[in-house]
Amino acid sequence: MRYEIHGTTLQTLDIYLNQGESVFTESGGMAWMVGNIDMNTSTRCGLLQGLGRSLAGESLFLTTYTCSGPQAMITFTPEAPGSIVPVELKAGESRICQKDAFMVAEHTVTLEMHFRKKLGAGLFGGEGFVLQKITGPGTAWVEISGEVRAYTLQAGQTIKVDPGHIAMYEPTVNYDIQRVKGVKNILFGGEGLFLATLTGPGQIWLQSLPLSNLASKLAQYMPVKSG
Repeated sequence: MRYEIHGTTLQTLDIYLNQGESVFTESGGMAWMVGNIDMNTSTRCGLLQGLGRSLAGESLFLTTYTCSGPQAMITFTPEAPGSIVPVELKAGESRICQKDAFMVAEHTVTLEMHFRKKLGAGLFGGEGFVLQKITGPGTAWVEISGEVRAYTLQAGQTIKVDPGHIAMYEPTVNYDIQRVKGVKNILFGGEGLFLATLTGPGQIWLQSLPLSNLASKLAQYMPVKSG
């Protein structure tokens, strides 16, 4: 199996499958395909797993695409302008992702929901209590809005982030919430009441364009119905 990522802000992902190889994605995630490919839609690992994924921003059903010929190609596209990031995972290795970040993965990868254990992080962390967790072995591809900046945090090193900009991080990173200090900063700073604190060790991926920010900006130009 090999893959190619094309484009800049509206990227496409081409995955080339050899006979017997397969990938899975949320329902409706495929854009186009070439060659003999069998499709199988199911809840994948049972109804409870499917319900958990739906809480984490994915569809209840997932579709598996398997190459039934010598070779085939299947193309996937993100739901919003941004970047497609490949995540290569060893057996048992995981990443924690924002809701709806999962795009497609090899059939050996596990996709499940992830609960934030701390009450403050769940209430004020920008994405709620439920996130996505992908676990290897295998390669997964996630979609991140806007451009991506990756940082490696050393043990005890902390970075403060507007919660909407957190796209993905390693499980070794500690995620918490810190209230912005100062009444004027809270009322007029424009950054909200809370900031996220990410403390190493581990790698984090930040996005330049949270979808909530984009939606808020576009809403200013949407016509308002009277009456």
